[in-house]
Amino acid sequence: MKRLNGKTAVITGGSGGIGKKTAELFLKEGANVVLVDLDGQALEDAKSELSSTGEVLTITANVSEEDQVKQYVQKTLDTYGTIDIFFNNAGIEGKVAPITEQSVEDFDKVLNVNVRGVFLGLKHVMPVMTEKESGSIINMSSVAGLEGAPGVAPYVTSKHGVVGITKVAALEAASSKVRVNSVHPSPVNTRMIRSLEKGFNPEDAEAAKEEQEQVIPMQRYGESEDIANLVLFLASDESKFITGSQYRVDGGMGAS
Repeated sequence: MKRLNGKTAVITGGSGGIGKKTAELFLKEGANVVLVDLDGQALEDAKSELSSTGEVLTITANVSEEDQVKQYVQKTLDTYGTIDIFFNNAGIEGKVAPITEQSVEDFDKVLNVNVRGVFLGLKHVMPVMTEKESGSIINMSSVAGLEGAPGVAPYVTSKHGVVGITKVAALEAASSKVRVNSVHPSPVNTRMIRSLEKGFNPEDAEAAKEEQEQVIPMQRYGESEDIANLVLFLASDESKFITGSQYRVDGGMGAS
């Protein structure tokens, strides 16, 4: 029996590296997969990339707009009848600059996607799960949600916010047997870290990469598959007594 056989999973930020790799694993484990993203073309590209593994439903939506969140939830229900797994994954990094040089507009933009988007997803997916008294929600945070990092205040603030809302949601949903956990990757080898490398060292992004990797005890970035494997575990019934927890996938960063 496949680990997610017959279950329906919604993945926001579905066209990114972690979203796509998670979708691939979910498909292999028997799930119906819905990918949500703001970039319609990137969604179609992701659908094409995944076509050899399985069919996915793609929905273009801005996770920070409540009407669009309602729409992706409703379209999923219209197509599959339920939501069993919700990977609340969409996020942006913002710009690299000291707090004193961060604009209010950039700060708000990051929090709108990374916190408001998570909140809206919880608000409209949780009732589906609590009504049927089953489901797993995985919120995407970061090691930056557990510690500080200079130059990325909006991102760090937003990812700390994800920890708080995860704990509240877990407590509110526990009596309905719905689980809510957060994952906390180190830098991962995706588009986001390329952007941050350029921000940290505009003259030499490769030097920034080497500096970032040296902070990780295992001396490398995470790969999308490293994160997706953990998300798969949290989505499956193997984690049925785990909720309100924060899971590092960080090559040992939390040990120092």
